[in-house]
Amino acid sequence: MTLAAEQEPTSPRPVVEVAVGVLINGAGAVLLGQRPDGKPYAGYWEFPGGKVEFGETLFAALSRELQEEIDVRIDQAEEFMVLEHDYPHAYVRLNICLVKSWQGQPRGLENQALGWLNIKDIDRLSIAGFDPVLPATLPILEKLKNLEVF
Repeated sequence: MTLAAEQEPTSPRPVVEVAVGVLINGAGAVLLGQRPDGKPYAGYWEFPGGKVEFGETLFAALSRELQEEIDVRIDQAEEFMVLEHDYPHAYVRLNICLVKSWQGQPRGLENQALGWLNIKDIDRLSIAGFDPVLPATLPILEKLKNLEVF
């Protein structure tokens, strides 16, 4: 997997490269985590992932972050989309990957709640119990609505 860091930044602020994993289970649901207290946007739902460290490939960063955050080892990941978002605390470039195969049962290692959202319920986030959603997560969810999962 290539890293979007090779792209020219579109912001005068430093760009924080982030690896994001969209875990999709056999029932067509995606895993979301709720940001824990003490982090910006605490209580908001997002996909798991985190910062890409210097010298790390996207796959290595994604593997490390998902192991540290939700205790799973990914078998493979497929590049899905790249998007940038300007938050008050950071300008981020999200390198989003689809993960359909992993080892282990996801569990929140950072005291975050986890939940599975059926792709068919994306337009009913609050009814499904996933409200609020982190702003940069919304375009990912929109694109997932059109995804042929299997």
